[in-house]
Amino acid sequence: MRQYDDPVEVRRGETEDPDQFLWRGRLWKVRAVVAHWVETGPWWQAAPADRVDPVAERELWRVEAGRGIPTGAQESYGVFDLSFDWADGRWQLVGCQD
Repeated sequence: MRQYDDPVEVRRGETEDPDQFLWRGRLWKVRAVVAHWVETGPWWQAAPADRVDPVAERELWRVEAGRGIPTGAQESYGVFDLSFDWADGRWQLVGCQD
């Protein structure tokens, strides 16, 4: 999977999962959520008395998304990792496999 750190604009669906995202001027429609998880900051580097700040968490979705007509021969699709950073409220595309 190629790694990225690109800003994206995400529209959520009824379930609050990503439904569409705009990346590099192209609109991608999410066909399936493959995985969903939360990552925290480097808690192992904190002193024993320190508490991990929950705001340092980021939420990730691995989604299968496509552009174009799903049954068409010209359809572009891939698997993307989308990240939402709770600290700054930004979405990023952090990985892509196509």
